[in-house]
Amino acid sequence: MSIVRIPTNFNIDLEFEIPEFYRRFFALIIDLVVIYLYLIIAGAIMRNLYSGNHSYSDNDLYDYSFLRLIFMVPVFVYHLFCEITMKGQSIGKKIMGIRVVSEGGSKPSISQFIIRWLLRVSDYTVILLIFLYASYGPNVFIFIPTLRWFALLAFVFLGADVVLVASSKKGQRLGDILAKTILIRTSTRGSITDTVFIDVSDNYVPVFPQIMRLSDKDINAIKSILETSRKKGDFKIAEAASEKIKNHLQIQSSLSPFDFLEVLLKDYNYLSVK
Repeated sequence: MSIVRIPTNFNIDLEFEIPEFYRRFFALIIDLVVIYLYLIIAGAIMRNLYSGNHSYSDNDLYDYSFLRLIFMVPVFVYHLFCEITMKGQSIGKKIMGIRVVSEGGSKPSISQFIIRWLLRVSDYTVILLIFLYASYGPNVFIFIPTLRWFALLAFVFLGADVVLVASSKKGQRLGDILAKTILIRTSTRGSITDTVFIDVSDNYVPVFPQIMRLSDKDINAIKSILETSRKKGDFKIAEAASEKIKNHLQIQSSLSPFDFLEVLLKDYNYLSVK
């Protein structure tokens, strides 16, 4: 299993475990199965709605086509919706224990998720083939001869992504490279958790308001360093980060490194919503 190290602004490298290829492959297969099952259910619903009407009018045909289009929308927004709402995971990724994060280690932005989604060319070509096969059966290639070119195109794009994943140091496909995201194991060392926000009481009194001078990326790094140092019992990591922050923000504090970093996170969470 390969490890990628990402430097933070505190001169401490975070370590991320890049998932094995089989994890990504099976995650994709699981997602395709989920989509295929949805298509079967959607197809059954549509057949049930129109099974009793054997004389379609023009309006019926338009309604049928529109309804068919509506049923296809969840298919094409599946990955985008899942990764945004499930914090970098789809159903397949969650089962296989992998997650999408930004190259800096934090949760990707909406724009990063959208870029990845728009560049899933091979996936959506495969999905289109599955949809047509489910709708028309194996004779679809006879009815639509040009579909063979789409099948060839799907394998070309899929092959290109496989080559990129295998050859890239960070295991990135085209969408990941352009979106500046990577896939990591959810159990990865040094990985940043789903969000920097933690529960803070309404009557909390901030101790270090200077924390608001740091960027969101810095806050992500602080939380990751705190959690990593606690899990490993590594006092030196927390101490190094604390001293770096104190010097940068000109803070004087006698708190232990662990307590100091935790107070900083609480201050940020309280002040960021005020």
